[in-house]
Amino acid sequence: MKTEPPLRRISWRGAHRMVATRYPSVGILDAIAAPEDLDAIIELEGWTNDRISAELGLLHTIARDEWVVGPMATVIMGAFCHARSKGARFSDWTRGAWYCARTLKTSHAESIFHRCEELKEIGGWFDTAVQMADYRADFRADFHDLSGRGFSACLHPDDYRASQQLARELLARGSKGIAYPSVRDRGGECLACFRPRLVANLKMAAVYEYRWSGSATPAVRRI
Repeated sequence: MKTEPPLRRISWRGAHRMVATRYPSVGILDAIAAPEDLDAIIELEGWTNDRISAELGLLHTIARDEWVVGPMATVIMGAFCHARSKGARFSDWTRGAWYCARTLKTSHAESIFHRCEELKEIGGWFDTAVQMADYRADFRADFHDLSGRGFSACLHPDDYRASQQLARELLARGSKGIAYPSVRDRGGECLACFRPRLVANLKMAAVYEYRWSGSATPAVRRI
């Protein structure tokens, strides 16, 4: 990395992250009080490796001092432990990140784009509906900022190679995450948070339905 992005103080309240409701919102991490309790519960319950992998994903690759436990822990840690096989803009298959947007409009735009890409991968059948939970969280920390010049390669619409490389380097240096302009909503702002403990005051604010009826532009309604 030739130039490290400048740091910017982020103080966002109620930043939006859309998560499909088919994913569990409560799990074992919500039920324990400290990370060291997890091993005892797994042993007590006789969990299989398959069950551990299904619920906890890449948890073993994340340092225990970064874990979040207690209420809403499954939702938070799920973002980091269940990474996409091809990664995302600022994360690869080895570790996810908490992606969110400053406004609901931008969050919908980002989420709809990715849902459409998923539909294209399975045949481009735009005649379906999904329900998305709107999780809102607060952030107050210094994040690396890509809103200036010199980082256009990291904001390419489809090619994530440069952005993932940048993220790996910043993560290794202890970065808290990256603030960046939305690629799907002009003028919107997004955040890729690298540290689970920075996702504060998380709550589910609403559920929305995206319904496709033949085109790649779904109808959106709150339910």
